[in-house]
Amino acid sequence: MGTLSRVLVALAAILATGAVNTPAHAIANGDGVPDGKYEFAVKLTDIGIPTADGGKRNSSCSGGLISPHWVLTAGHCFKDENDKRVSRTVADKTIATIGRADLKGKAGMTANVVEVRQHGDADVALARLDRAVTGITPLKLNRTKPKDGQRLRLVGFGLTSGTAKQTASRLQTGQFEVTSVAKTELGVEGTAPRKTTSACPHDSGGPYFTDGKPAVVVAVVSRGPRCPHSGADTSTRVDAIAPWILSVVGKDLSPPKKPTNKPAAPVKAAPQAQVTEPTPPLLWIAAIPLVLLVGGLLVWTLRPRRGSHRRR
Repeated sequence: MGTLSRVLVALAAILATGAVNTPAHAIANGDGVPDGKYEFAVKLTDIGIPTADGGKRNSSCSGGLISPHWVLTAGHCFKDENDKRVSRTVADKTIATIGRADLKGKAGMTANVVEVRQHGDADVALARLDRAVTGITPLKLNRTKPKDGQRLRLVGFGLTSGTAKQTASRLQTGQFEVTSVAKTELGVEGTAPRKTTSACPHDSGGPYFTDGKPAVVVAVVSRGPRCPHSGADTSTRVDAIAPWILSVVGKDLSPPKKPTNKPAAPVKAAPQAQVTEPTPPLLWIAAIPLVLLVGGLLVWTLRPRRGSHRRR
């Protein structure tokens, strides 16, 4: 048997057993994100989450930076040992990695999560970082109702598939389309690079956003069927809960005052008070007694006397 024949036989055997290896992707059947792109993407790594049997476990979620100190993510990323969502950190340590598409690299920065706020109804939480993220443009909050057919992009650090053992070391992305709009949730379905492009475990909290400058976050990964799959996943609408988000992070969204290079305006000296000499007493005031005396004498001198007047 010739060399070509042996290769063809071996390939046929591989195909028959289904043993062809395909590239592994997070956000199942997605694309790797180049370094320096979608820097607002966040990986939340939980170390030492308490379990019901008294033990500890590790886990992770995805998220998006929406202000220098706050990350938008899924509410179910913070559950206690009784599987209840809580407004606090649950792990011994929760580390946020921001601006690093390749988790093996050194780009971007890390910070610790020190506070958690749960929405309560929607599957959304806000995680506050212990230091401000600078040099990265946060996601802008969507304030209008999404429409059927609207195109969105998702980024996340989830598993390669529903059966994968490790999460992706490089940020993954895919394109999606809105298929349904409910009161606080959206149905979103993968469109590219494949129809089966879909969110996987640990993509929870990842942002669905519109490409642009700045990017606008429209929804947050919540739940869905086992990945990869065709059909819709369920996400939480950002516009429906934007007032609550702003009530928490509003002050942190205020842009810092830009330093000015203009020279300081000269300080004007306060006008000096005019010093005036006290007005001296008027001489006529001092002369009143003398005037009265002279006047009295004059009147007395000129008064008519007997026989002194001549008739005309």
